[in-house]
Amino acid sequence: MISVQQYSVTLGDFQLKDISLDIGDREIFALIGRTGSGKSVLLESLAGFYNTYGGNVLYNGISVSGIPLEQRRIGYVYQNYCLFPHMNVLDNVEFGLRMHKVPKKQRRETALNMLQSLGIEHLADRRPDTLSGGEQQRCALARALVLEPEILFMDEPFSALDPNTRKDMYRLIRSIHENYACTIVFVTHDFREAAELADRVGIIIHGSLKEICPADQLFLPHEDEEVNAFVHGRSPEPPAAMTA
Repeated sequence: MISVQQYSVTLGDFQLKDISLDIGDREIFALIGRTGSGKSVLLESLAGFYNTYGGNVLYNGISVSGIPLEQRRIGYVYQNYCLFPHMNVLDNVEFGLRMHKVPKKQRRETALNMLQSLGIEHLADRRPDTLSGGEQQRCALARALVLEPEILFMDEPFSALDPNTRKDMYRLIRSIHENYACTIVFVTHDFREAAELADRVGIIIHGSLKEICPADQLFLPHEDEEVNAFVHGRSPEPPAAMTA
């Protein structure tokens, strides 16, 4: 489904370095790393948001650079949801369909059906600033899913939610994955979230993809000491020359 070949991108002083990665069809893949490690940059790279880079990102063998954004069949949920504050929930969900020039009657019916499937049809006339965090999250998911994406990207989608709402959202994501048969790639800083939701986990440290492992092996010992230190909350050992 997604193939990354020796991909690098430079953004100011930060560089994502020589990433190679394959994500399978209908896989749930988590990217985890410390703040500033590059996990969100990699997610945006997988979605094809950068024009100048080295290497390649391919969907089903076709370079992302050759696929116009509106034809990429992707959905993207931002960390802060990025809902349009001047639009109600229904108009937010309809937005992508309008950009694709879907007729008004059809897009209204499609958007209402999506709200119903996520249990938020009663919020259709509400503005985003009147919604709870969980309701905003469902609205953002509805906006992404209404275009029937093959790939759903999510950037720390649950970080602002309380524990009970977060568990409800975990169940919703599993349901979305089953019902829409899409590949899901998400960023998180929560180890248990990655282990609970994902099939595999990619661990990013200082702009490098250090390791990929099955989610159920995330807490086992790793060969790379930096990965071990990150996963198990330890400071890495200093180089021998610096040891007192």
